[in-house]
Formats: sequence, C-alpha cells, structure tokens
Amino acid sequence: MRQPPTLSRSINDRVLAGVLGGVARRFGWNSTLLRVIYVLVSVLSAAFPGILVYLILWLLIPESVAPESAAPESVAPGSTPPEGGD
Repeated sequence: MRQPPTLSRSINDRVLAGVLGGVARRFGWNSTLLRVIYVLVSVLSAAFPGILVYLILWLLIPESVAPESAAPESVAPGSTPPEGGD
C-alpha cells in the first residue's frame, strides 16, 4: 500500500510560504480551491484568525526536502545540454 505524502510546506505550489499547497498535496485536494475557502472563512468569520493560524502553521510545518514533481530538463536523451557563458 502506498504511503500518503507527509505534511510539509510545498516548494512548487506556493503563494506565500507553501502552507496551503502542502496541506492540499497531503490530503489530495485542489490547492486553489483550498486557498479560496481559507480566505473566505478567514474574512467572513470573526472567530477564525486566519492570518495567525497561517503564521503558526508556517513555523510548525517543515519545508519539503525534495520537489514534489521534479520536471525533467528539456534535453533529449543522449544529447548534451547547451554550455552557458558564451
């Protein structure tokens, strides 16, 4: 059985610190929809201190060690990448 991804701040899917991108990745949710819901709940509810919760999660959730989906470089197999600094 495949392990779900661990909870960590996203490197690739971030707007501020990657907190909501990491939460969305962990639970398999759409990160844009999660952000919209989070902002709406934060703005419309006096009982939910959204900014404070986000800052606390930023401090508590570690950043991802490796990129979630590392895209391969655009170099064809068997060819060499172009040299820089010419």
